Amino acid sequence: MALGAVLGVLGLILTAGCDQAPTPKAEAPELLVYCGITMVHPMTEIGKIVEKEQGVRVVMSQGGSVDLYQALKTAGKGDLYLPGSESFRKKYLGEGLLGDAVEVGYNQAALVTAKGNPKGLTDDIRQLIDPSIAAALCNPDSGSIGNETKAILDRAGLTKAAYENSALVATDSRDLNRALKNGDVELILNWRATAFFQENRDSVSVIDLDPAVAVPKKLVLNLLTFSAQPQAARRFMEIAASPEGQAIFRKYGFQDKDGKTDHLGP
Repeated sequence: MALGAVLGVLGLILTAGCDQAPTPKAEAPELLVYCGITMVHPMTEIGKIVEKEQGVRVVMSQGGSVDLYQALKTAGKGDLYLPGSESFRKKYLGEGLLGDAVEVGYNQAALVTAKGNPKGLTDDIRQLIDPSIAAALCNPDSGSIGNETKAILDRAGLTKAAYENSALVATDSRDLNRALKNGDVELILNWRATAFFQENRDSVSVIDLDPAVAVPKKLVLNLLTFSAQPQAARRFMEIAASPEGQAIFRKYGFQDKDGKTDHLGP
């Protein structure tokens, strides 16, 4: 073959190679976490650590604890489930979708009012049945704080009166805080950690309740038995329960596994 012909063939090969589209980079596998609204902030921060370390893309599906469980049950996919209290693990464990679990901290309910407590409200939960105080409660059949609200009021014999007096029944902790910040109500019963979130801390104040009234609720992170990314999911669990993860939970107003918190007041 003449030299010119050889060079021509090589040129065609090189040109063809240059014209080809680059091989697309493989998408990172998805790690799907069903997370109660109250815990989204610390879980998102831990998720960023997991993304860098494990090469996955962490996706947070957030909502009320009951709704989240029904969603994961229907979808049949996902990797982790963090409800607002351990009671949801106990409730659903027999269905076979929740596998290994680790404790990551504690959630505790508190009364929450406008910043500075302008009405001078106290830690008496009977204020929730006072018609002169515009209060909001969460639906016991949706968010975890609704479930906890009912438990607190049941123990005090105030459930029926408190819900009848409630100016608003919210679906979750976020709706409760929104109603308070908008001035729709003067008092809410909510997870105390939410008062220390960046979007709330300049607008609300916590009135802590005695642990005998509002028992701290254990937070348990559950591995789903149908997880497609069990290795990365288990690593997420390890980090969440580690000193690094515990510091992150404390930063956002939660008690850690030892009951310690970085926020003793607003």
